[in-house]
Amino acid sequence: MLAGPAGLLLTVAALAVGGLALWQVFRPLAQGSKYYLIIFLAGVLPLVFLVYPAGLRLPARLRRSGGTARPRPSEATAGPRGTDQLADPGLPLAVSTRPTVVDWALVVVAVAACLYPVLPISFGTGGGGYNAFLDRQGLLVPLDLVMGTLLLLLLLEACRRATGWILPAVCLLFLGYGYYGGLLPQAWPVAHAGLDFSQLVDAFYNSDSGFYGTPLDVAASYIVLFTIYGAVLELSGAGRFFVDLSAAAFRRSRTAAGRTAVASGFLLGTVSGSGAATTVSIGAVTWPLLRRAGYPPERAGGMLAAAGVGAILSPPTLGAAAFIIAEYLGVSYLQVLGWATVPTVLYYLGILLSVEIDARRSGVRPVAIDVSSPWRLLARFGYHFASLIAIIAFLAVGMSATRAVVYATVLAVVLSFLDRANRLTPARLTAALVTGVRGVLAVAAVCAAAGIITATTTKTGLGPQAAALLVSGAEAATSDPTLVLVLTALLAAVALTLLGLAVPVTASFVIGWVIVGPALLDLGVTAPAAAMFVFYFAVLSEVSPPTALAAVAAAAVTGGRLVPTMWQTLRYALPAYLTPIAFVITPAGLGLLGIGGVQRIAFAGAVSALSVTVLAVAAGGWLPGVGPVGIPERVLGALSGVILLWLEPVPVTVGAVLAAVAVAGVLVRHGSVGRTGGPRAESPANLREEKP
Repeated sequence: MLAGPAGLLLTVAALAVGGLALWQVFRPLAQGSKYYLIIFLAGVLPLVFLVYPAGLRLPARLRRSGGTARPRPSEATAGPRGTDQLADPGLPLAVSTRPTVVDWALVVVAVAACLYPVLPISFGTGGGGYNAFLDRQGLLVPLDLVMGTLLLLLLLEACRRATGWILPAVCLLFLGYGYYGGLLPQAWPVAHAGLDFSQLVDAFYNSDSGFYGTPLDVAASYIVLFTIYGAVLELSGAGRFFVDLSAAAFRRSRTAAGRTAVASGFLLGTVSGSGAATTVSIGAVTWPLLRRAGYPPERAGGMLAAAGVGAILSPPTLGAAAFIIAEYLGVSYLQVLGWATVPTVLYYLGILLSVEIDARRSGVRPVAIDVSSPWRLLARFGYHFASLIAIIAFLAVGMSATRAVVYATVLAVVLSFLDRANRLTPARLTAALVTGVRGVLAVAAVCAAAGIITATTTKTGLGPQAAALLVSGAEAATSDPTLVLVLTALLAAVALTLLGLAVPVTASFVIGWVIVGPALLDLGVTAPAAAMFVFYFAVLSEVSPPTALAAVAAAAVTGGRLVPTMWQTLRYALPAYLTPIAFVITPAGLGLLGIGGVQRIAFAGAVSALSVTVLAVAAGGWLPGVGPVGIPERVLGALSGVILLWLEPVPVTVGAVLAAVAVAGVLVRHGSVGRTGGPRAESPANLREEKP
């Protein structure tokens, strides 16, 4: 944590922001939501410059003369100040993480630029308070333009510090498109009339689709409350309990280590909602178990990363983009949780099957886990589930998500006093509030900067134009409406995956929704299916090579090679890449989102479970209870798994037949091998040399 004046300011500001967020739930500010967002951004944006180091190197001559420098973003972890960071190997001196004079200057400028719209002070023709600022929409005066430009630059710098260079570069690309788009040949589909700089700043600074649009509204209204709730649960001992319970549940199983990692990822995901953070948390505890069981570092890392990313897909605290879905579609958050339930089950089914297959294929050793019985743990610490259940119960009776999480947080605080070691005294509760607000800083900066993308898209009409291009690309290959939809979905999946490699999940969803969403909607895909399709591929950016943040975090924990860890992660997460396509290519796919009645849901769930099972066997190369799977059977199995996701009677029949043929081939092969001595399990040493 920061110390001195910076630490004091962080604590005071975080408490103020947390208090304001709680106040807004029960007594919303009379001036409206946008007024609240302005105050909220003024509270969190300055803190980004205190918490996240600039990561810029001083000139070499200054370093040689005795100065200090902070590490480049590529040489440091993604964490804020106060976390462990890797020093620049080229620097002989220690790395300083204390805020510099420049950081403090940015804090002051950020406060001024954020509060300017609401300050009841006139500055010539500018200022004058909130109502006067709104009255100048479309007619900004020079001081408005200056302040708006400053806030634009500050948000870009905040995003660079928190997430790296890519998102600011994407924002600048959209900014350039808005300004120079009028110079494009007018015959091009993406050409537009062009916007001058004052129009762009007005769209960013003084409209409902810019900095203060839906993404920031979600961060200020929902995410900050859920991060506070997660911090409260963590400090009350829930995180440790979830890991211990997972270990206790599987302690007598041959695959106890792998199952513990997967179950821990699911349970901890309900607390964190972050893939990389969950990966690190479960890795610190379960990697020693996996190592003792004989898992190679790369395979263990892949398992940890895939389980960790499931945190963003797992109810009741999905990633930030899930709240944006609820706002964009005008539905309750409980409804979004319902859409995510079956895909989450299928995702973890695929991982668990892979764990079982790996254990048998590699000859994993049983590991003795020294924990209490699960029933004893539940009897003593099972109250940690109470607040999670309470959120669902409150949502089910029609309570808003914001009030539900506040009441659940209060319940968690009260229940913490059942454990003397983890009771939330006033000091610890303050620490939880500060930790929770600190956890939303990067998300808030990203959400505000996403306003650059959404406002530019809205003002230029880029969304419908890009959607038309995507559909026309599919129509160029075929005229069949069904195939056009399939090709559009595949092109959209590729585009979203590539986009997710460059920007964080929240920004990836926002960009994907305004560009890919209209293309799917134009082809008749329902809004829930289109939104969840974009959501899943945005989330999968955390496991997609070559960036794969969760895999990077896992490799850092296990010490494994990075690229093989990424490919192993990809193998474990394979169902998550294929299942979303089933949402959109057939009406029956809506059953995977819990839409369309019991019969459709049961059919879609059962067939998709079979598909996930076949794909896991094909990817793992082992049929449980039988033995190794040959290359021909693996190819047939992979083809079967993909065809089964086309949830129509004929494709399902074809896929089932192919799966049966593949299984028969394995049985025949196993019978012939058994007569010559039987299959031999691969050793962990052999697996270390195996190419993914």
